[in-house]
Amino acid sequence: DCRIEAYLHPPMANRPSTRPTYRVFLKLTLLASFLWVGCAQREGGSEGSSVKSDRESLWHGWNKYQIKPSDSLARYGRELIENTSFYLGPKGRMAAISNGMNCQNCHLDGGTLPWANNYGAVSSTYPRFRDRSGTVESIEKRVNDCLERSLNGRPLDTVSREMRAIVAYMHWVGDGGEKGARPKGSGIMDLPYLDRPADPVRGRTVYVAKCQSCHGAEGQGQPNLEGSGYAYPPLWGNHSYNSGAGLFRLSRFAGFVKNSMPFGQADHSKPQLTNEECWDVAAFVNSQPRPKKDLSSDWPDISKKPVDHPFGPYADGFTEEQHKFGPFAPIAEARKKKISTP
Repeated sequence: DCRIEAYLHPPMANRPSTRPTYRVFLKLTLLASFLWVGCAQREGGSEGSSVKSDRESLWHGWNKYQIKPSDSLARYGRELIENTSFYLGPKGRMAAISNGMNCQNCHLDGGTLPWANNYGAVSSTYPRFRDRSGTVESIEKRVNDCLERSLNGRPLDTVSREMRAIVAYMHWVGDGGEKGARPKGSGIMDLPYLDRPADPVRGRTVYVAKCQSCHGAEGQGQPNLEGSGYAYPPLWGNHSYNSGAGLFRLSRFAGFVKNSMPFGQADHSKPQLTNEECWDVAAFVNSQPRPKKDLSSDWPDISKKPVDHPFGPYADGFTEEQHKFGPFAPIAEARKKKISTP
């Protein structure tokens, strides 16, 4: 069921009939030769869901059209990732439990793109102990965390068809990964720390120049044509992620922006913003109003909080302001040296 056709374009019904020129034919033939190797690997299972030219290449998930027709659960899982609001949003077809955003708004192309908050390490690393909860968490728990935080909603029943489908997709997209390993390019890139605090004022200038045209002057986003979700998600306000979401940490937001934004223009191979711009725009966006999340049960061991976790108390003696905006390097260095005060 692994067809080169799936790499090159969506099903025939979704595209116009064309007669390729000889030059186009040659290009497609060369591309097909390369992709045939990937298809063979997928069918053999030796390389899992990553397309690699060598050991150092970045993880990249497979095209959704390669999900076998018989694997209806994983196909439904991908559909839920792409169109979460249609099924689970305020007017959701299956349940009304989330804020109108789609999982894909923060996990680009179904969580398959390098450094774009992808799902490359989910199947290989879960279940796992997480310091935030102080417990061993399953994939189901992690999915519900996203629903409750990034989508500011309520959890799914862990035995529901929707949850089982999302988990099936996570296993499909991470198929073949080495257990316990995080492929290079999975998740979000860690950017070097600035030697100064991230600046919301500078960040506003970046936002107006690079982000506002899609996400709106008030961060309200743009609804899709069907009105079932967002083509461009809100970055603050009542319909955005809440204060417990991963992207509310500056390092996560900055790393995501670096390799993914502006949408359609930037990726890991051609970033459009400097590291400073990424940190500053993260500071601006996360300084705006948004829903609050009760975090009283998070981080039972406060010494394990990330350096950019924006809410105290802390075990290191640095202020909440510095934990929110930086500079973060002194906090990291002090922790390494086991120094409790700056």
